Amino acid sequence: MVGNEELRRTGVHAVQVLAVAASYYGAGRLGLLRELSIEGAVVTPVYPPTGIAVAALLILGMGCWPGIALGSFFVVLSVAEPRPEVLGVLVGNTAAPVCAALLLHRAGFRQDLSRLRDGVALVFLAALAAMTVSATVGVGLVVLTDAPAAHSFWLIWLAWWVGDAMGVLIVTPLLLLLRGARWPPPLGRWKEATALALAACGLVPLAAFSSVSLLFLVSPLIVWAALRFRFVGSVLCVLLTSVVATIAATDGGGAFAGLSRVEVMLKLQAFNGAMALTALLLSAVITEQRNTRRSVERACLELAEVLEHLTAGEAPRSPQQPGPGDADGRPRPGADP
Repeated sequence: MVGNEELRRTGVHAVQVLAVAASYYGAGRLGLLRELSIEGAVVTPVYPPTGIAVAALLILGMGCWPGIALGSFFVVLSVAEPRPEVLGVLVGNTAAPVCAALLLHRAGFRQDLSRLRDGVALVFLAALAAMTVSATVGVGLVVLTDAPAAHSFWLIWLAWWVGDAMGVLIVTPLLLLLRGARWPPPLGRWKEATALALAACGLVPLAAFSSVSLLFLVSPLIVWAALRFRFVGSVLCVLLTSVVATIAATDGGGAFAGLSRVEVMLKLQAFNGAMALTALLLSAVITEQRNTRRSVERACLELAEVLEHLTAGEAPRSPQQPGPGDADGRPRPGADP
């Protein structure tokens, strides 16, 4: 029995590792469909595999890191020939999500993102701080192999870092929230959700592809989604916005027409970063305030019940304490009602 249980655990772990590797590779290929070439180095404005990697480490545990390395290996091989520096890129791409998960665990991160500190930790520890590891290692090796000139280090580093950070800001909270969502979802506000979806599908492409720079029109949608639907609505809205803006930027159209590749990269990443930060932090503040209000309401109800018993001249009892009689609170035969 012990041997069978151990074999079952090994099989489950192997399946988890392979699933993480396949998800990482699929997301990597998807992210590389829209890429920018900065000083000879290929970068992606949003790199989804980093978000998948961080979410996998938080949900499945730190033991799934081989899947991240394996998926990263096949992604790198799909765009470059096997060379010695590939090993360094794999180390950076694996170490960055591991560092992000360790920092989040150290900060007491909750996967339901129910507190402001959880949103702040995800933004500043997992996205902005931990992703410096992959950017530094990856770009350092690219520069050492003389692909771009050494003077372009910081520009390529910025593009690499922001792409990885955006993957964490957009994909990680979405996966964490989908895991903890109630299925089927409540149908109470389908009309408003449909209205928000239609507005986003109409306004976001208009803002991104218009010859007049109208990207600022997306901000009210993000605020609406955060106020009414919190993390799920705001993250989905940011995901749609980032995808459409990335398509417009890589095609050189709309608000990104007439710009150099460097200017396109800076404008796109600044826009995506601002939208993601606004959505996450605003949703975290609203969620924490709602949880605090519910706690206060519960405390007020309990206090009102205590006062009611005191006014009636009865000793207040806790909700867990049964009344006179049996353990279920029913009167015993012969006991006073």
